[in-house]
Amino acid sequence: MKYHHIFKQAVKHKQEVQMKKGKGAHLEWWQLSLIGIGSIIGAGFFLGTGLSIHSAGPSVLVGYLIAGMTAFFVFSALAEMSVNDPQLGSFRTYSKKAFGDTYGFVIGWMYWLSGILIMSSEIVALSTFTQFWFPHVPLWIFTIIYSLCGFGINLLGVQNFGKIESIFAVIKLSTLFAFIVFGALFLFGIIHPVSASTIQHSAMTNFFPHGLKGLWSALIFIFFSFGGIEVVGVASTELKNKNEVPKAGYGLVIVLVALYLLALFFVLYMVSWTKINTSTSPFVMALSAFHIPFLDSIFNLIIISAAFSTMVGALFSITHIMVALAEDGDAPQRLKKKNSRGVAVNSLLLTAIGLAVSILCSFLLPKTLYEYVTTAAGVLLILNWMNILASHIKLHPTYGHQEKFKAPGFPFTSYMGILFILITLSGALLYANERIGLFISIGMVILIFIGDKLIYRNNKTVVSRP
Repeated sequence: MKYHHIFKQAVKHKQEVQMKKGKGAHLEWWQLSLIGIGSIIGAGFFLGTGLSIHSAGPSVLVGYLIAGMTAFFVFSALAEMSVNDPQLGSFRTYSKKAFGDTYGFVIGWMYWLSGILIMSSEIVALSTFTQFWFPHVPLWIFTIIYSLCGFGINLLGVQNFGKIESIFAVIKLSTLFAFIVFGALFLFGIIHPVSASTIQHSAMTNFFPHGLKGLWSALIFIFFSFGGIEVVGVASTELKNKNEVPKAGYGLVIVLVALYLLALFFVLYMVSWTKINTSTSPFVMALSAFHIPFLDSIFNLIIISAAFSTMVGALFSITHIMVALAEDGDAPQRLKKKNSRGVAVNSLLLTAIGLAVSILCSFLLPKTLYEYVTTAAGVLLILNWMNILASHIKLHPTYGHQEKFKAPGFPFTSYMGILFILITLSGALLYANERIGLFISIGMVILIFIGDKLIYRNNKTVVSRP
Protein backbone atom coordinates (compact mmCIF):
# COMPACT_ATOMS: atom_id res chain seq x y z
CA MET A 1 0.00 0.00 0.00
CA LYS A 2 1.67 3.16 -1.16
CA TYR A 3 -0.13 6.11 0.36
CA HIS A 4 -3.02 4.92 2.47
CA HIS A 5 -3.20 8.15 4.50
CA ILE A 6 -3.42 10.33 1.40
CA PHE A 7 -5.97 7.88 0.01
CA LYS A 8 -8.06 8.28 3.17
CA GLN A 9 -7.85 12.05 2.78
CA ALA A 10 -9.20 11.68 -0.76
CA VAL A 11 -12.04 9.50 0.57
CA LYS A 12 -12.80 12.13 3.23
CA HIS A 13 -12.98 14.86 0.57
CA LYS A 14 -15.37 12.74 -1.49
CA GLN A 15 -17.55 12.22 1.59
CA GLU A 16 -17.72 15.99 2.17
CA VAL A 17 -18.83 16.49 -1.43
CA GLN A 18 -21.47 13.78 -0.98
CA MET A 19 -22.83 15.42 2.17
CA LYS A 20 -23.06 18.84 0.49
CA LYS A 21 -25.20 17.20 -2.18
CA GLY A 22 -27.37 15.59 0.50
CA LYS A 23 -26.30 12.05 -0.37
CA GLY A 24 -24.83 11.06 3.00
CA ALA A 25 -21.25 10.45 4.10
CA HIS A 26 -20.80 6.88 2.90
CA LEU A 27 -19.59 5.96 -0.57
CA GLU A 28 -20.78 3.61 -3.28
CA TRP A 29 -18.41 0.78 -4.21
CA TRP A 30 -17.60 2.29 -7.63
CA GLN A 31 -16.63 5.63 -6.06
CA LEU A 32 -14.14 3.88 -3.80
CA SER A 33 -12.77 2.01 -6.81
CA LEU A 34 -12.19 5.21 -8.79
CA ILE A 35 -10.45 6.95 -5.88
CA GLY A 36 -8.23 3.88 -5.47
CA ILE A 37 -7.33 3.81 -9.17
CA GLY A 38 -6.34 7.47 -9.10
CA SER A 39 -4.21 6.92 -6.00
CA ILE A 40 -2.39 3.87 -7.39
CA ILE A 41 -1.40 5.25 -10.80
CA GLY A 42 1.79 7.26 -10.31
CA ALA A 43 4.90 8.43 -12.09
CA GLY A 44 6.34 4.94 -11.64
CA PHE A 45 4.01 3.68 -14.35
CA PHE A 46 4.59 6.58 -16.74
CA LEU A 47 8.39 6.32 -16.46
CA GLY A 48 9.13 2.92 -14.90
CA THR A 49 7.50 1.05 -17.76
CA GLY A 50 10.62 1.95 -19.77
CA LEU A 51 12.59 -0.43 -17.56
CA SER A 52 10.02 -3.19 -18.06
CA ILE A 53 9.83 -2.75 -21.83
CA HIS A 54 13.63 -2.59 -22.09
CA SER A 55 13.88 -5.99 -20.35
CA ALA A 56 10.82 -7.81 -21.69
CA GLY A 57 9.94 -6.13 -24.97
CA PRO A 58 6.29 -6.64 -26.05
CA SER A 59 5.96 -9.56 -23.60
CA VAL A 60 5.58 -6.87 -20.94
CA LEU A 61 1.85 -7.21 -21.70
CA VAL A 62 1.94 -10.80 -20.41
CA GLY A 63 3.71 -9.54 -17.30
CA TYR A 64 0.90 -7.07 -16.60
CA LEU A 65 -1.65 -9.87 -16.89
CA ILE A 66 0.32 -11.95 -14.35
CA ALA A 67 0.67 -8.99 -11.98
CA GLY A 68 -3.02 -8.19 -12.35
CA MET A 69 -3.95 -11.77 -11.52
CA THR A 70 -1.71 -11.70 -8.43
CA ALA A 71 -3.22 -8.37 -7.35
CA PHE A 72 -6.65 -10.03 -7.67
CA PHE A 73 -5.54 -12.86 -5.38
CA VAL A 74 -4.06 -10.43 -2.85
CA PHE A 75 -7.15 -8.28 -2.74
CA SER A 76 -9.41 -11.33 -2.41
CA ALA A 77 -7.43 -12.38 0.66
CA LEU A 78 -7.57 -8.89 2.18
CA ALA A 79 -11.27 -8.56 1.36
CA GLU A 80 -12.07 -11.77 3.23
CA MET A 81 -10.22 -10.54 6.32
CA SER A 82 -11.75 -7.05 6.06
CA VAL A 83 -15.33 -8.27 5.72
CA ASN A 84 -15.14 -10.97 8.39
CA ASP A 85 -12.92 -9.07 10.85
CA PRO A 86 -12.96 -5.29 10.19
CA GLN A 87 -9.84 -3.61 11.62
CA LEU A 88 -8.68 0.01 11.32
CA GLY A 89 -5.06 -1.14 11.06
CA SER A 90 -5.93 -3.37 8.11
CA PHE A 91 -3.07 -5.64 6.97
CA ARG A 92 -0.73 -4.59 9.81
CA THR A 93 -3.30 -5.60 12.43
CA TYR A 94 -3.92 -8.90 10.65
CA SER A 95 -0.16 -9.51 10.61
CA LYS A 96 0.03 -9.08 14.38
CA LYS A 97 -2.99 -11.33 14.89
CA ALA A 98 -1.51 -14.05 12.70
CA PHE A 99 2.17 -13.99 13.67
CA GLY A 100 2.67 -11.77 16.74
CA ASP A 101 4.03 -8.35 17.73
CA THR A 102 7.50 -8.77 16.23
CA TYR A 103 6.04 -9.54 12.84
CA GLY A 104 3.74 -6.51 13.07
CA PHE A 105 6.72 -4.31 14.02
CA VAL A 106 8.66 -5.51 10.97
CA ILE A 107 5.70 -4.99 8.63
CA GLY A 108 5.09 -1.45 9.95
CA TRP A 109 8.68 -0.30 9.52
CA MET A 110 8.99 -2.11 6.21
CA TYR A 111 5.97 -0.14 5.04
CA TRP A 112 7.61 3.14 6.12
CA LEU A 113 10.84 2.28 4.31
CA SER A 114 8.88 1.30 1.24
CA GLY A 115 7.24 4.73 1.38
CA ILE A 116 10.66 6.42 1.54
CA LEU A 117 11.87 4.52 -1.51
CA ILE A 118 8.65 5.12 -3.41
CA MET A 119 8.90 8.85 -2.75
CA SER A 120 12.52 8.79 -3.88
CA SER A 121 11.55 7.08 -7.12
CA GLU A 122 8.78 9.64 -7.69
CA ILE A 123 11.26 12.50 -7.19
CA VAL A 124 13.74 10.88 -9.59
CA ALA A 125 10.89 10.45 -12.09
CA LEU A 126 9.89 14.09 -11.69
CA SER A 127 13.48 15.16 -12.27
CA THR A 128 13.76 12.95 -15.35
CA PHE A 129 10.55 14.37 -16.83
CA THR A 130 11.81 17.91 -16.22
CA GLN A 131 15.13 17.02 -17.84
CA PHE A 132 13.15 16.44 -21.04
CA TRP A 133 13.12 20.24 -21.45
CA PHE A 134 16.52 20.91 -19.86
CA PRO A 135 18.72 18.01 -21.00
CA HIS A 136 21.99 19.67 -19.94
CA VAL A 137 20.96 20.33 -16.33
CA PRO A 138 22.18 17.57 -13.94
CA LEU A 139 19.45 15.32 -12.56
CA TRP A 140 20.43 15.94 -8.94
CA ILE A 141 19.61 19.66 -9.17
CA PHE A 142 15.98 18.93 -10.01
CA THR A 143 15.93 16.26 -7.31
CA ILE A 144 16.90 18.78 -4.64
CA ILE A 145 14.45 21.41 -5.91
CA TYR A 146 11.47 19.05 -5.87
CA SER A 147 12.46 17.67 -2.46
CA LEU A 148 12.60 21.16 -0.94
CA CYS A 149 9.24 22.06 -2.48
CA GLY A 150 7.64 18.90 -1.10
CA PHE A 151 8.95 19.47 2.42
CA GLY A 152 7.98 23.15 2.26
CA ILE A 153 4.37 22.29 1.46
CA ASN A 154 4.21 19.74 4.27
CA LEU A 155 5.76 22.16 6.79
CA LEU A 156 3.00 24.65 6.01
CA GLY A 157 0.57 22.12 7.44
CA VAL A 158 -1.65 21.90 4.38
CA GLN A 159 -4.70 19.94 5.54
CA ASN A 160 -6.84 19.51 2.46
CA PHE A 161 -4.69 16.93 0.70
CA GLY A 162 -7.87 15.06 -0.20
CA LYS A 163 -8.99 17.81 -2.57
CA ILE A 164 -5.50 18.00 -4.11
CA GLU A 165 -5.35 14.24 -4.59
CA SER A 166 -8.83 14.14 -6.12
CA ILE A 167 -7.90 16.80 -8.68
CA PHE A 168 -4.68 15.11 -9.70
CA ALA A 169 -6.32 11.68 -9.76
CA VAL A 170 -8.63 13.06 -12.44
CA ILE A 171 -5.60 14.44 -14.31
CA LYS A 172 -3.82 11.07 -14.26
CA LEU A 173 -6.88 9.13 -15.37
CA SER A 174 -7.73 11.67 -18.04
CA THR A 175 -4.17 11.54 -19.36
CA LEU A 176 -4.28 7.76 -19.75
CA PHE A 177 -7.72 7.86 -21.36
CA ALA A 178 -6.58 10.59 -23.75
CA PHE A 179 -3.50 8.58 -24.70
CA ILE A 180 -5.59 5.46 -25.32
CA VAL A 181 -8.01 7.43 -27.52
CA PHE A 182 -5.06 8.92 -29.41
CA GLY A 183 -3.66 5.43 -29.97
CA ALA A 184 -7.03 4.14 -31.16
CA LEU A 185 -7.30 7.00 -33.67
CA PHE A 186 -3.91 6.03 -35.06
CA LEU A 187 -4.78 2.31 -35.09
CA PHE A 188 -7.87 2.97 -37.24
CA GLY A 189 -5.98 5.27 -39.59
CA ILE A 190 -7.68 8.50 -38.58
CA ILE A 191 -4.39 10.19 -37.69
CA HIS A 192 -0.92 9.56 -39.13
CA PRO A 193 2.70 10.26 -38.19
CA VAL A 194 4.75 12.79 -40.16
CA SER A 195 6.36 10.05 -42.22
CA ALA A 196 5.65 6.35 -42.68
CA SER A 197 9.07 5.43 -41.29
CA THR A 198 8.39 7.14 -37.98
CA ILE A 199 6.38 4.19 -36.67
CA GLN A 200 7.80 0.68 -36.65
CA HIS A 201 5.45 -2.23 -36.06
CA SER A 202 8.12 -4.91 -36.47
CA ALA A 203 8.73 -4.94 -32.73
CA MET A 204 5.33 -6.54 -32.10
CA THR A 205 6.18 -9.55 -34.26
CA ASN A 206 8.91 -10.72 -31.87
CA PHE A 207 6.90 -11.00 -28.68
CA PHE A 208 9.70 -12.42 -26.49
CA PRO A 209 12.87 -10.73 -27.83
CA HIS A 210 14.85 -11.68 -24.70
CA GLY A 211 13.02 -14.94 -24.07
CA LEU A 212 11.25 -15.80 -20.83
CA LYS A 213 14.30 -14.56 -18.94
CA GLY A 214 13.59 -11.00 -20.08
CA LEU A 215 9.99 -11.15 -18.87
CA TRP A 216 11.05 -12.84 -15.63
CA SER A 217 13.49 -10.04 -14.77
CA ALA A 218 10.91 -7.35 -15.63
CA LEU A 219 8.19 -8.68 -13.30
CA ILE A 220 9.56 -6.79 -10.28
CA PHE A 221 8.96 -3.45 -12.03
CA ILE A 222 5.60 -4.55 -13.42
CA PHE A 223 4.31 -5.54 -9.97
CA PHE A 224 5.38 -2.13 -8.71
CA SER A 225 2.72 -0.50 -10.93
CA PHE A 226 -0.01 -2.25 -8.92
CA GLY A 227 1.30 -1.13 -5.53
CA GLY A 228 -1.55 0.27 -3.49
CA ILE A 229 -4.22 -2.29 -4.31
CA GLU A 230 -4.70 -2.70 -0.56
CA VAL A 231 -6.16 0.79 -0.14
CA VAL A 232 -9.71 -0.39 -0.72
CA GLY A 233 -9.40 -2.73 2.25
CA VAL A 234 -8.19 0.12 4.44
CA ALA A 235 -11.14 2.35 3.53
CA SER A 236 -13.76 -0.42 3.48
CA THR A 237 -15.51 1.06 6.54
CA GLU A 238 -16.54 4.07 4.42
CA LEU A 239 -18.80 2.03 2.12
CA LYS A 240 -22.58 2.25 2.37
CA ASN A 241 -22.73 -1.51 2.18
CA LYS A 242 -19.74 -3.07 3.95
CA ASN A 243 -20.30 -6.34 2.09
CA GLU A 244 -19.45 -4.58 -1.19
CA VAL A 245 -15.73 -4.48 -0.34
CA PRO A 246 -15.01 -7.33 -2.82
CA LYS A 247 -16.97 -5.57 -5.57
CA ALA A 248 -15.01 -2.33 -5.03
CA GLY A 249 -11.66 -4.14 -5.14
CA TYR A 250 -12.51 -6.28 -8.14
CA GLY A 251 -13.72 -3.23 -10.03
CA LEU A 252 -10.45 -1.49 -9.20
CA VAL A 253 -8.30 -4.41 -10.39
CA ILE A 254 -10.23 -4.95 -13.64
CA VAL A 255 -10.20 -1.27 -14.65
CA LEU A 256 -6.54 -0.86 -13.67
CA VAL A 257 -5.44 -3.90 -15.69
CA ALA A 258 -7.47 -2.71 -18.69
CA LEU A 259 -5.97 0.79 -18.54
CA TYR A 260 -2.42 -0.53 -18.22
CA LEU A 261 -2.75 -3.07 -21.03
CA LEU A 262 -4.42 -0.69 -23.49
CA ALA A 263 -1.97 2.14 -22.78
CA LEU A 264 1.08 -0.11 -23.16
CA PHE A 265 -0.32 -1.79 -26.26
CA PHE A 266 -0.57 1.59 -27.98
CA VAL A 267 2.91 2.59 -26.78
CA LEU A 268 4.32 -0.53 -28.42
CA TYR A 269 2.17 0.04 -31.50
CA MET A 270 3.26 3.65 -31.95
CA VAL A 271 7.00 3.27 -31.31
CA SER A 272 9.42 0.35 -31.58
CA TRP A 273 10.30 -1.07 -28.18
CA THR A 274 13.97 -1.01 -29.25
CA LYS A 275 13.83 2.80 -29.27
CA ILE A 276 12.47 3.02 -25.73
CA ASN A 277 15.13 3.77 -23.11
CA THR A 278 15.05 3.87 -19.33
CA SER A 279 15.57 7.62 -18.98
CA THR A 280 12.57 8.91 -20.96
CA SER A 281 8.88 8.18 -20.58
CA PRO A 282 7.69 5.67 -23.22
CA PHE A 283 4.49 7.72 -23.53
CA VAL A 284 6.39 10.90 -24.36
CA MET A 285 8.49 9.01 -26.90
CA ALA A 286 5.39 7.55 -28.53
CA LEU A 287 3.75 10.95 -28.86
CA SER A 288 6.98 12.56 -30.08
CA ALA A 289 6.89 10.25 -33.08
CA PHE A 290 3.89 12.17 -34.43
CA HIS A 291 5.67 15.55 -34.41
CA ILE A 292 2.50 17.33 -33.29
CA PRO A 293 3.53 20.76 -31.97
CA PHE A 294 3.87 20.84 -28.17
CA LEU A 295 1.90 17.59 -27.71
CA ASP A 296 4.75 15.70 -26.05
CA SER A 297 5.55 18.71 -23.84
CA ILE A 298 1.92 19.06 -22.77
CA PHE A 299 1.80 15.37 -21.92
CA ASN A 300 5.06 15.72 -20.05
CA LEU A 301 3.72 18.67 -18.05
CA ILE A 302 0.60 16.73 -17.09
CA ILE A 303 2.71 13.83 -15.85
CA ILE A 304 4.95 16.18 -13.85
CA SER A 305 1.98 17.82 -12.13
CA ALA A 306 0.45 14.46 -11.28
CA ALA A 307 3.78 13.01 -10.11
CA PHE A 308 4.44 16.02 -7.91
CA SER A 309 1.07 15.58 -6.18
CA THR A 310 1.92 11.91 -5.65
CA MET A 311 5.30 12.83 -4.16
CA VAL A 312 3.78 15.40 -1.79
CA GLY A 313 1.10 12.89 -0.84
CA ALA A 314 3.72 10.21 -0.22
CA LEU A 315 5.64 12.53 2.10
CA PHE A 316 2.43 13.38 3.93
CA SER A 317 1.59 9.69 4.19
CA ILE A 318 4.88 8.25 5.43
CA THR A 319 5.20 11.05 7.99
CA HIS A 320 1.84 9.99 9.41
CA ILE A 321 2.92 6.36 9.25
CA MET A 322 5.81 7.20 11.55
CA VAL A 323 3.39 8.93 13.93
CA ALA A 324 1.20 5.80 13.91
CA LEU A 325 4.23 3.61 14.67
CA ALA A 326 5.13 5.88 17.60
CA GLU A 327 1.57 5.80 18.94
CA ASP A 328 1.61 2.01 18.67
CA GLY A 329 4.83 1.79 20.69
CA ASP A 330 6.86 0.66 17.68
CA ALA A 331 8.85 3.90 17.33
CA PRO A 332 10.26 6.56 19.72
CA GLN A 333 7.46 8.49 21.41
CA ARG A 334 8.90 11.89 20.45
CA LEU A 335 8.08 11.14 16.80
CA LYS A 336 4.34 11.46 17.41
CA LYS A 337 4.50 15.06 18.67
CA LYS A 338 2.92 17.71 16.42
CA ASN A 339 3.28 21.45 16.28
CA SER A 340 0.49 24.07 16.23
CA ARG A 341 -0.07 23.45 12.51
CA GLY A 342 -0.58 19.73 13.10
CA VAL A 343 2.78 18.85 11.53
CA ALA A 344 4.83 16.06 13.13
CA VAL A 345 8.14 17.88 12.66
CA ASN A 346 10.30 15.14 14.21
CA SER A 347 8.80 12.48 11.95
CA LEU A 348 9.17 14.80 8.98
CA LEU A 349 12.85 15.35 9.81
CA LEU A 350 13.44 11.60 10.10
CA THR A 351 11.82 11.17 6.70
CA ALA A 352 14.07 13.95 5.37
CA ILE A 353 17.13 12.02 6.52
CA GLY A 354 15.94 8.93 4.70
CA LEU A 355 15.31 10.94 1.56
CA ALA A 356 18.70 12.65 1.88
CA VAL A 357 20.37 9.25 1.74
CA SER A 358 18.62 8.59 -1.57
CA ILE A 359 19.68 11.98 -2.90
CA LEU A 360 23.27 11.22 -1.88
CA CYS A 361 23.02 8.00 -3.87
CA SER A 362 22.03 10.07 -6.90
CA PHE A 363 25.48 11.68 -6.69
CA LEU A 364 27.27 8.37 -6.35
CA LEU A 365 25.15 6.26 -8.70
CA PRO A 366 23.59 8.70 -11.20
CA LYS A 367 22.99 6.12 -13.94
CA THR A 368 21.56 3.31 -11.83
CA LEU A 369 19.86 5.09 -8.92
CA TYR A 370 16.33 4.84 -10.30
CA GLU A 371 16.66 1.12 -10.96
CA TYR A 372 18.08 0.45 -7.47
CA VAL A 373 15.37 2.51 -5.79
CA THR A 374 12.55 1.03 -7.87
CA THR A 375 13.73 -2.51 -7.27
CA ALA A 376 14.13 -2.05 -3.51
CA ALA A 377 10.74 -0.35 -3.20
CA GLY A 378 9.12 -2.99 -5.37
CA VAL A 379 10.57 -5.81 -3.27
CA LEU A 380 9.27 -4.30 -0.02
CA LEU A 381 5.93 -3.69 -1.68
CA ILE A 382 5.37 -7.25 -2.86
CA LEU A 383 6.79 -8.67 0.37
CA ASN A 384 3.82 -6.93 1.98
CA TRP A 385 1.57 -8.66 -0.56
CA MET A 386 3.06 -11.99 0.52
CA ASN A 387 2.43 -10.98 4.14
CA ILE A 388 -1.26 -10.40 3.34
CA LEU A 389 -1.58 -13.80 1.68
CA ALA A 390 0.27 -15.57 4.52
CA SER A 391 -1.88 -13.82 7.16
CA HIS A 392 -4.97 -14.84 5.23
CA ILE A 393 -3.94 -18.50 5.18
CA LYS A 394 -3.30 -18.40 8.92
CA LEU A 395 -6.47 -16.50 9.91
CA HIS A 396 -8.97 -18.09 7.51
CA PRO A 397 -9.84 -21.02 9.85
CA THR A 398 -10.75 -18.56 12.64
CA TYR A 399 -13.73 -17.22 10.68
CA GLY A 400 -15.59 -20.52 11.06
CA HIS A 401 -18.68 -21.48 9.10
CA GLN A 402 -20.41 -18.10 9.56
CA GLU A 403 -18.01 -16.18 7.35
CA LYS A 404 -19.63 -13.32 5.42
CA PHE A 405 -17.26 -13.57 2.47
CA LYS A 406 -14.76 -16.16 1.30
CA ALA A 407 -11.97 -15.48 -1.17
CA PRO A 408 -12.77 -17.38 -4.38
CA GLY A 409 -10.53 -20.39 -4.92
CA PHE A 410 -9.11 -20.46 -1.37
CA PRO A 411 -6.59 -21.85 -0.49
CA PHE A 412 -5.37 -22.37 -4.08
CA THR A 413 -5.40 -18.65 -4.96
CA SER A 414 -3.46 -17.61 -1.85
CA TYR A 415 -0.74 -20.21 -2.45
CA MET A 416 -0.68 -19.37 -6.17
CA GLY A 417 -0.25 -15.68 -5.31
CA ILE A 418 2.71 -16.48 -3.05
CA LEU A 419 4.22 -18.60 -5.84
CA PHE A 420 3.92 -15.73 -8.35
CA ILE A 421 5.55 -13.37 -5.85
CA LEU A 422 8.44 -15.77 -5.23
CA ILE A 423 8.94 -16.14 -8.99
CA THR A 424 8.98 -12.35 -9.29
CA LEU A 425 11.53 -11.94 -6.50
CA SER A 426 13.77 -14.63 -7.93
CA GLY A 427 13.68 -12.84 -11.29
CA ALA A 428 15.43 -9.89 -9.65
CA LEU A 429 18.49 -12.12 -9.18
CA LEU A 430 19.08 -12.37 -12.93
CA TYR A 431 20.68 -8.94 -13.44
CA ALA A 432 23.21 -7.06 -11.33
CA ASN A 433 21.22 -3.84 -10.87
CA GLU A 434 18.04 -5.63 -9.83
CA ARG A 435 20.04 -8.01 -7.64
CA ILE A 436 21.53 -5.09 -5.73
CA GLY A 437 18.07 -3.60 -5.15
CA LEU A 438 16.82 -6.98 -3.92
CA PHE A 439 19.73 -7.36 -1.49
CA ILE A 440 19.25 -3.80 -0.23
CA SER A 441 15.60 -4.45 0.59
CA ILE A 442 16.32 -7.82 2.24
CA GLY A 443 19.07 -6.17 4.28
CA MET A 444 16.57 -3.53 5.41
CA VAL A 445 14.09 -6.17 6.58
CA ILE A 446 16.84 -7.96 8.55
CA LEU A 447 17.88 -4.70 10.20
CA ILE A 448 14.27 -3.96 11.13
CA PHE A 449 13.95 -7.40 12.70
CA ILE A 450 17.15 -6.91 14.70
CA GLY A 451 15.96 -3.43 15.70
CA ASP A 452 12.74 -4.86 17.08
CA LYS A 453 14.60 -7.37 19.21
CA LEU A 454 16.98 -4.73 20.58
CA ILE A 455 14.34 -2.03 21.14
CA TYR A 456 11.78 -4.35 22.67
CA ARG A 457 14.28 -6.10 24.91
CA ASN A 458 15.94 -2.89 26.15
CA ASN A 459 12.85 -0.69 26.38
CA LYS A 460 10.01 -3.04 27.25
CA THR A 461 9.52 -1.29 30.60
CA VAL A 462 9.36 2.12 28.88
CA VAL A 463 7.47 1.51 25.67
CA SER A 464 4.00 0.06 25.79
CA ARG A 465 3.55 -2.52 23.08
CA PRO A 466 0.00 -3.61 22.15
